[in-house]
Amino acid sequence: MASSNLTLLIGTTKGAFLISGGSGRSGWAVTGPFCDGWPINHLVGDAERGTLWAGGGGDWHGAGIWRSDDGGKTWKLTRLTTGQMDEWAANDPDFAGMIGWTGEAQPFGSAFSQIWSLSHAHGTLYAGTKPANLLKSTDGGSSWERNEALADHPSKESWNPGAAGLVLHTIVSDPANPHKLWLGISAAGVFATENGGASWERRNRLSNAEACADHDHPAAPANGETGHCVHNMVRAPGASGDLLYQQNHHGVWRSSDGGRSWDDLTDGLPSTFGFPIRVHPRDPETIWTMPLNGDSAGRYPPDAAAAVWRSRDGGQSWQAMRQGLPQAGCFFTVLRQAMAGDGRDPAGVYFGTNSGSVFASLDEGENWSEIARHLPTILAVEVLDRP
Repeated sequence: MASSNLTLLIGTTKGAFLISGGSGRSGWAVTGPFCDGWPINHLVGDAERGTLWAGGGGDWHGAGIWRSDDGGKTWKLTRLTTGQMDEWAANDPDFAGMIGWTGEAQPFGSAFSQIWSLSHAHGTLYAGTKPANLLKSTDGGSSWERNEALADHPSKESWNPGAAGLVLHTIVSDPANPHKLWLGISAAGVFATENGGASWERRNRLSNAEACADHDHPAAPANGETGHCVHNMVRAPGASGDLLYQQNHHGVWRSSDGGRSWDDLTDGLPSTFGFPIRVHPRDPETIWTMPLNGDSAGRYPPDAAAAVWRSRDGGQSWQAMRQGLPQAGCFFTVLRQAMAGDGRDPAGVYFGTNSGSVFASLDEGENWSEIARHLPTILAVEVLDRP
């Protein structure tokens, strides 16, 4: 992939940004903000066509998804729900004229307020919302339908919101099977389908419940299941049996059977709390995560010294990777969608902070450099590597 052009897709509280590293992953250049300054929770791209999608919104705008067909130069919005600005505009003709409000009804009314996650797989675009719904588009994002099987899941009444609300924040696909999907919902846990979304199975069972019986944290494992507040989840490449990893509100976990049972991998890490997790593009045993000191202790790196923790053996042991990262007075947070990786050799790993910095390692975590700073609060980082 030496001739490809690599771009980081950055979602922030004040719009989308692109950070281009060209073919050599160097000379990083920032462009943006895009998407009219909307809060953008997640971006994804189609490497073959160069199409980009950015999902976000909030109470003011309602939910929407922006699309760019020219690599980010221009963007078009598809609104999905109404927000407070619609109420204002309906009662204030001057304000309506100022924002160009037409009074057009939105396809999902006020059913949800934000897009929290996107995934493009097998020609289909998926979106997760707040509150938790799964949407699907087969025309590149122009029109959408809600997955009714998930919306009517028998466990729905037991779903509880996390601190950010009841959000469907992670959508994981199987590159070889378009009928398989896994979802992460805070705080309802992991859900899986093997029939294209016609039905969903809740998959949070512990492989060894007795080993997790002494926790008293409300997000900790209990009743034979992992804590339901899953923060992020990835599928290992080429994994027979569907090898999954998740960073949970209370630990890091591994499942070798597609989420039907989970093993605790937290031993060796400095805390049980963190948001992102990434897996190597070719080695299913290499993973990265970024522990924070605790949910009620500030949510910054332990001892205010930043480190990405790497495992080369599927989470059996961990190593702190610190070279190039701030080791004193570091109080940033790295959020659930704010760590990404590329597919090159050696693999690149990238993360963004709530203080507006982006760090990159081009050697699988050995060394880090700050490639952007002073951006708004970073909510998401993804990689687009185009031929």
